Amino acid sequence: MYFEGIIIGLSAFIIIGIFHPIVIKGEYYIGKKIWPIFLIGGILSIVISLFVNNLILSALIGVLGFTLLWSIHEIIEQEKRVKKGWFPKNPNKK
Repeated sequence: MYFEGIIIGLSAFIIIGIFHPIVIKGEYYIGKKIWPIFLIGGILSIVISLFVNNLILSALIGVLGFTLLWSIHEIIEQEKRVKKGWFPKNPNKK
């Protein structure tokens, strides 16, 4: 039996789940101007995944990279959700 697919799938689920609160907290404390951090992290992760020889590790770093890139879209959407009143606005942030 081969467990690589299950390991990658479960790990991808966990990585994506971890980034949900990161996006919410990032928008709350910093705002959408945090997006360049996600961009740099995403690009670096994808490039690093190209050079990792281990299939599972390479796949997980790739998933991390694309999750970081998708987080750019989500941080912008999160700002819209806050404006709609779906999430609390940080009173200390302008």
